[in-house]
Amino acid sequence: MAYGIIHFFANGTKEQYDATVAAAHPSNGTLPEGQIFHAAGPSAGGWTIMAVHESKASWESFRDDVLMPATQKGIAGGFSAPPEETTIDLYTAMP
Repeated sequence: MAYGIIHFFANGTKEQYDATVAAAHPSNGTLPEGQIFHAAGPSAGGWTIMAVHESKASWESFRDDVLMPATQKGIAGGFSAPPEETTIDLYTAMP
């Protein structure tokens, strides 16, 4: 079952997003393994990222093996605080 993740970064900016994605996503501009959708943009009070993974296990693998190690090392210019997170077991995910 597809798994959705929404991250809201209060007072987040495009520049912080760009720095974080550069550190956590493949350098060739593709999505991380298991991620099938990614969207981001400014929202009221900050920056929102929406992602869909093939499964909860796929998300957890990306989070634990790629995203968290990168953020724990520190990402120059990246988001300065963890996001508010909403997760969804998706009933439908269409291209």
